[in-house]
This record gives sequence, structure tokens and C-alpha cells, in this order.
Amino acid sequence: MKKVLVINSSARGVRSHSRKLAEVFVDHWKSIQANPVIRYRELGGEDVPHVNENWIAAAFKPEAARSEAETEALKISDVYISELLEADVIVLASPMYNWSIPSALKAYIDQVVRVNKTFEFNKDDMNNPYIGLLKNKTVFLLLSRGAQGYEKGDHNEHLNFQSTYLKTVFNIIGVSNIHVVTVNGVSYAPEQLKATVATSHQELKDLIDRELV
Repeated sequence: MKKVLVINSSARGVRSHSRKLAEVFVDHWKSIQANPVIRYRELGGEDVPHVNENWIAAAFKPEAARSEAETEALKISDVYISELLEADVIVLASPMYNWSIPSALKAYIDQVVRVNKTFEFNKDDMNNPYIGLLKNKTVFLLLSRGAQGYEKGDHNEHLNFQSTYLKTVFNIIGVSNIHVVTVNGVSYAPEQLKATVATSHQELKDLIDRELV
């Protein structure tokens, strides 16, 4: 039985298209799994701690050498990382904010990209300097964007610091099996958006059936 971790990062609630994609994933997964194991991690509605000096000092020390303050600084990082390690399928839902990702998601990434926990330095190959420690995972990036044209070869490709960045992060920590479903043009006319949303939702269901069943 595959364990699923669903991570939401939008500051919006019911009006969030990335959250809706995550709901579609969960509903479809529940419809095809007898006893689904799903854990949720909310970022958009929470204060995700930023990395500070104690965090940095602690991350590069053996556990036994850390001060009490340093140990405390890594507590939420340990929780986040344990959730990632336990999951077989990671579902990350994120809107595009200012051509990138929400600040809460960036803070989360800073908490989980951690030496000797999710990656190691590869000193023997400068062309491949990182060894990812997350193994046998599948990632679904469920994204929303106000406009269109951010895919490879499109006119806004150079402004896409959302999916390109998230793929790079997961690659570095060891995940290469990454699938992307996007609702583009959420600022467009309602009828056009309705059709786009319907297409994206069906694409996601088909992807789940093809890749996970």
C-alpha cells in the first residue's frame, strides 16, 4: 500500500486552484484504493519557520554536539523530513506567486533540503555534486498560474521559476520520477478557465491511473 503525503502551500482556501487539484488527487485515489494512507501537511495556512543561525549551526554538527537551542531549531525540520521519508507518493500543490512559489513553501524547502538527511555532498564528482537520499518516491507537482505560456518553448518560459525550481529541488534530494499537472490562466475569462480546469482535472486522474495503479 502506497503512503501519500499531500502538501498544500496556497495562501487561499476554497478559491485555490492548486488546492482543488490536490482534492481531485485525494478523491480519485480514495476511489481506487480500499484503505488509503494519506497524510496532510499544511503550509499556506501556517507560519513555517525560517532557517536561522542556530539551525545552520545545528545542521552541520553531529547530533551529540548540538546545544539545546540548536536541537530545538531543527525540530520542525526533523518532522518535515520524516514525513517525506515515510511517503511513497508526494503530492505538492502550489500556485505561482510572482513567477515563483509562495514564501511558505520556500521556507519549507529550506527546512527539508538538509545535508546528510535528504542529500549528501558528492566530493568525487564535481559535475554531479549532490547525492539525493530520498529513494523510490513519486512526486506530483499540482500547480496553478494566473497566465499561460510558461512551458518549455513558450513565450513565458524564461519567467517560470516555479516548476523548474521545484523539479530541481526534488532532483537534488533524490527524486526523478516527477509529474506535473497545471491549471494555467486562472485570471482569464470564466468559461475559458472552466474548460482549462476540467481538462487539468481529467489529466490528473488519467495520470494517477497510468502511473500509480
